[in-house]
Amino acid sequence: MPRRTIADWDGVATAATYGVITARALDELGVPRQTVYHRASIGGPWKRLLPGVIMLSSGTPTREQRLDAALQYAGTGAMITGIAACRLHGMTQFPGTEEVHMLIPEARKRASKEFVEIERTTRLPRPASQGGFRVAPLVRALLDAARRLPTLDQVRALLAEAVQRGMVTAEALAKEAKAGSRRGVARCRVVLEELGANVHSAAEGWAYRLARKAGLPRMQWNVRLLGPDGKLLGVPDGWIDEVGLAWQIDSLNFHLRPAGYENTVRRHTLMTAAGVVVVHTLPKHIRSNPAAVLDELRRSYQVARQRPRPRVTAVPHTTERR
Repeated sequence: MPRRTIADWDGVATAATYGVITARALDELGVPRQTVYHRASIGGPWKRLLPGVIMLSSGTPTREQRLDAALQYAGTGAMITGIAACRLHGMTQFPGTEEVHMLIPEARKRASKEFVEIERTTRLPRPASQGGFRVAPLVRALLDAARRLPTLDQVRALLAEAVQRGMVTAEALAKEAKAGSRRGVARCRVVLEELGANVHSAAEGWAYRLARKAGLPRMQWNVRLLGPDGKLLGVPDGWIDEVGLAWQIDSLNFHLRPAGYENTVRRHTLMTAAGVVVVHTLPKHIRSNPAAVLDELRRSYQVARQRPRPRVTAVPHTTERR
């Protein structure tokens, strides 16, 4: 595009959808470089957000302006991934950050700057459009974000939300984890194993790991428990089918869509009335006193063995409709 001799300010307004434009585009629209320099200098009416990227106002950029600036800085074919992309896809369970993680073609030379993290990749996916921005598909964005999260519980919260809401499958996440970068993949594999067992939350993840040390029969997770009449009794967090033992992790803080205290009490009443032994545990006790929790589970299992198994049916998640 040839440089114009007279500044096309209408063209500038049209090109800067979010009030952000590259210095090169300003030059092509006839805005003198000296004008750009002075307006974007400290105290001026414009602001330099990234090398070669100008916000046509001063002050703090909005989230949309930061995203647009990141895309313009990264160049043709680039796309947003990681937490910023997960937010655009509608996710909510992630730590707050203003960083914008970008994927660019392997051959392009571009360095991470300011709030933009650049990742060159040979596995550039087909982009999606979310909120008017070019973003990586959710499966890729989730794994790109999860690999960089510092704690296992943050990875659990992020991936579990997407699976619980039916936005992705655990199988698709596992496939992407296998194909992608090795960075941070160990924590992802831990969570993917839990998701494969139908574990839904951080607290259930702790319980899942602890139950494997109990020396008890295999525990199933989040099965639908039906009474003799086929009516739903509840969906216990953990379930030992051999003896009809249910394990409830009692915390509203660790479930994405809690049924509420009233529903919890009602389900407990239905299960105990059907003869199910129900063990209730607070998440904090799993972390602070795991030995006591294991002891309670084992004692409750022995109690459950002493009476006939109740006439209830557990429907595993693998046979449920989705």
